[in-house]
Amino acid sequence: MSGWLDQIFVLLKRWAVGLFPEPLQPFISILLSIAPIIAVFGLLFGIVTVLERKGLGRIQNRLGPNRVGPYGFLQFVADGIKALIKEDVVPAAADRVVHFIAPFVMLVPVLLAYSVLPFGRGMTAIDFDAGVLFFFAAGSVTELALFMAGWSSRNKYSLLGALRAIAQMISYEVPLILAAAVVVMMMGSLSTVAIVEKQAVFSGILANWNIFTPWGLAAFLLFIVAAVAESNRSPFDLPEGESEIIAGYFVEYSGFKFALFFLGEYLGMFAVSGLAITLFLGGWSAPFSFLDWLPSWFWFFAKLLCFVAFYIWIRGTLPRLRMDQLMNFAWKFLIPLGLFNLIIAAIWHFVGGGLRGWAICGALLLAAYTGLGNALFKRRKWTKRTYRYAS
Repeated sequence: MSGWLDQIFVLLKRWAVGLFPEPLQPFISILLSIAPIIAVFGLLFGIVTVLERKGLGRIQNRLGPNRVGPYGFLQFVADGIKALIKEDVVPAAADRVVHFIAPFVMLVPVLLAYSVLPFGRGMTAIDFDAGVLFFFAAGSVTELALFMAGWSSRNKYSLLGALRAIAQMISYEVPLILAAAVVVMMMGSLSTVAIVEKQAVFSGILANWNIFTPWGLAAFLLFIVAAVAESNRSPFDLPEGESEIIAGYFVEYSGFKFALFFLGEYLGMFAVSGLAITLFLGGWSAPFSFLDWLPSWFWFFAKLLCFVAFYIWIRGTLPRLRMDQLMNFAWKFLIPLGLFNLIIAAIWHFVGGGLRGWAICGALLLAAYTGLGNALFKRRKWTKRTYRYAS
């Protein structure tokens, strides 16, 4: 679709930039690229917190927020005001400078990652050849923020939570990058814009998305599991295991600084979901050719909301893993499967795709999945669980 509705935000930006003198136009253009990203995803953060609480309430047979605003949808405004006016308590022994800047170090790299995501046709803040590499480079700074928060608090629970979080995030970054590397290898580009454009074509009525290939489907599933762990979402939310280490690395944070950590986690979840949409689900492209008349930005955010619903469903359904299960799953299952998927992508390329490619690659992936899964469970030597009841 190339109509005015698809390009309405691009046209509005050009019109607004044209109102200013020519020397100021580059700076105004940068400002009008940054401000909408912060505003839209900041608002989405507030709305999603309410939707998540309502969704979890529905799963657990309770109401959820229902007092502030229509149907409780202004609860996030009340929570924000509370965070702003709440007392900021800092431990006496804490490193106050590091303790103060850690939430900002958590938030800023996440916002930088949004700059390379194509939200629609022609709607990318920065389009350069190494967009995927920049995304992972910016996201890797969050580990530093978690360590700063845990170490500066001078609290053993905080430090333990930070170390657990760093170990988890580094472990699951490896399969995350391996899944993205398959797409980069097959698309021949690190540019997020180019990757979406190569998927925005149709074979008949069906879009040519990467998820419709065996290597793409396997990489997508690996990416989603690793993304959930990277976002510290259930069932991988061990850094914040309240039954073991209270609240993890931000146990000594309160008020607005705690809210910044909370905001950073959700914005990180949206960003990694946006990258998954870009790499595997065609970005802003429609799934079927007869739906291509809808605006490109509509498809991106529709897919993003589907990811949000998936995260809420998973949080309300699955129990938390143990730390040893978490690490074994990453190093003994996801990473070997991610490496094997690189070979599968090469086989798909040389076979030429089609039904023959699906049969060969699908069989090999199924065999690898079964073998790795059996090996993972057999090493644990599980014993039969027995139940004893009080007489």
